[in-house]
Amino acid sequence: MKNVLLVNAPLTILFLSDTYGGCVHDKRIAEATPYPLPAGSGRWQDLGFLAFTLPQVAILMPTKKPRGEDLTPAQPLANQALHQRRLRIEHVNSSVKRCRIVKDRIRLWKQGVRDLVMELCCALHNFRVRLTPWQPMI
Repeated sequence: MKNVLLVNAPLTILFLSDTYGGCVHDKRIAEATPYPLPAGSGRWQDLGFLAFTLPQVAILMPTKKPRGEDLTPAQPLANQALHQRRLRIEHVNSSVKRCRIVKDRIRLWKQGVRDLVMELCCALHNFRVRLTPWQPMI
């Protein structure tokens, strides 16, 4: 099961895509999902969304090492800064998966139940963040 999440600086989940099963690539999920990002905002993404762009949104992603060449000395430092910001987003994913029903096999086959389970787990994460806020991303 796969979903795409949008997380803001205080690490609250703002948007959750539909649940996709099977071998669906992250970029295809992103292309099929309408994003509520305002113009002029920034978006951090990993290399799974390599050719994905949004109009009037600055997309920050790590620089990939060219074949047979090395990165410039500034590029690994920029990649490390992006990694530290994205690491906080991975902590959000693990906080959602703290509800074991999300990461274990769901044997509920009724239409929309898997989406509802993921929505509830994301709502629980937002509730936990509201009670004890994490350090916001810089």
